[in-house]
Amino acid sequence: MKTEKLYKIAEELNIRLDFFPLPLNKSVAVSLNDRYYIALDPREVTSPARERVCLAHELGHCETGSFYNAYSPFDVRAKHEQKADKWAIEKLVPLSELKTALKEGYADNAALADHFSVTEDFIDKALKYYADK
Repeated sequence: MKTEKLYKIAEELNIRLDFFPLPLNKSVAVSLNDRYYIALDPREVTSPARERVCLAHELGHCETGSFYNAYSPFDVRAKHEQKADKWAIEKLVPLSELKTALKEGYADNAALADHFSVTEDFIDKALKYYADK
């Protein structure tokens, strides 16, 4: 999925998206009064790949309704983060496209990350997700 499509999803869902400093996070999604809001920290979104990963993850929170508050227990937070990651992985690195890339010779994480325009950390996460699946 192209970055433009991620922004289109946000627009179609009437999600307000802004860029501003977030001292503790790269990005954040919140649900407030039946609306969703996403913020990306421009100091942290330093490449198109990082932008895609952060935006897709936060859209994953919105699309799955996976929100929690700062006082939620760790296991609750982890569950919601996993749901958001799952959504992002399936959109940015679909399994069928990953299999094709591997057959075409994209053998290391750096090459895969470049091919899918995501970060190497995100490729690691995607590979672990599909291996566990």
